[in-house]
Amino acid sequence: MDITIRRAEPGDHEALGAVTTRAYLDGGLLDFGEDDPYLAVLRDVPRRAAEAEVLVAADRGGRIVGGVTFTPYGGSWAEVAGPLEAEFRMLAVDPAARGRGVGEALVRACAERARALGCQRLVLSTHSAMHAAHRLYGRLGFARTPGRDWTPVPGMPPLLTYALEL
Repeated sequence: MDITIRRAEPGDHEALGAVTTRAYLDGGLLDFGEDDPYLAVLRDVPRRAAEAEVLVAADRGGRIVGGVTFTPYGGSWAEVAGPLEAEFRMLAVDPAARGRGVGEALVRACAERARALGCQRLVLSTHSAMHAAHRLYGRLGFARTPGRDWTPVPGMPPLLTYALEL
């Protein structure tokens, strides 16, 4: 599959919001399903694009098949990044495009961006049920950082954290 990774443009926002919400819903990653308040955050690509860097994966025909939000330490979207680190969030791939290297290309683009900013580490938080993502992170050299695991909502299982030394 030929894909292009690029910064999201306003015309991509709606499609990326749909891909992201579908990936989270279909993956069973939202505790309250269609009623989960996090859905509004996932759909709000314009806000993320205004406050962080949003990258998209577009197929040969220009269709958005994935995306990710990238932010350095200190950015309003950073949750676990510390000094000299960058973070990515909301990595999502259209179910029809899975297994074709889209997620890997997006993660690699985040690592390149972090290196370009002089970061020493790229970090992330992930749901414990995201097994395919965990395999991808391991393949790319990320290591678990259990001391950073955290719980965004009381009563929710903790999010797992990983880091890649750059």
